Amino acid sequence: MSKKTILLVEDNPDDEELTLRSLKQSNILNEVLVVRDGVEALDYLYGSGSYADRDTTVMPAIILLDLKLPRLNGLEVLQRIRAEPATKLTPVVILTSSSEEEDMIASYALGANSYVRKPVKFPQFAVAVKQLGLYWLILNQTPSQAGS
Repeated sequence: MSKKTILLVEDNPDDEELTLRSLKQSNILNEVLVVRDGVEALDYLYGSGSYADRDTTVMPAIILLDLKLPRLNGLEVLQRIRAEPATKLTPVVILTSSSEEEDMIASYALGANSYVRKPVKFPQFAVAVKQLGLYWLILNQTPSQAGS
């Protein structure tokens, strides 16, 4: 069985580093592919742009999606993910610093599986990422895994 990939869509280098360090400290050794804006995320998912050679039959096990992204924001990315048959069932966790109620409501309305506010302090952030990884990569079952 191939290792489940995590797609991290994050434009803030500090948050990216904290997420990667938190996953590693939690012994979550899955491959993490980092893209830094909404357009790059869609290019990766649908095999266009610099990802034109990618095997689009293999999707990430989970997408950790920031909302405040350049070029195309996280809500627009989420809307596109849910509109496409190839990705509509892929788990998407909004991982954001936004505490705006409207962002949370819009995320769930567009089909987010979870909404997690990034804790400000590293120890709390590490615990949050560990719990996300354990649940979404180990406990959660997705339709594509049902027979495995």
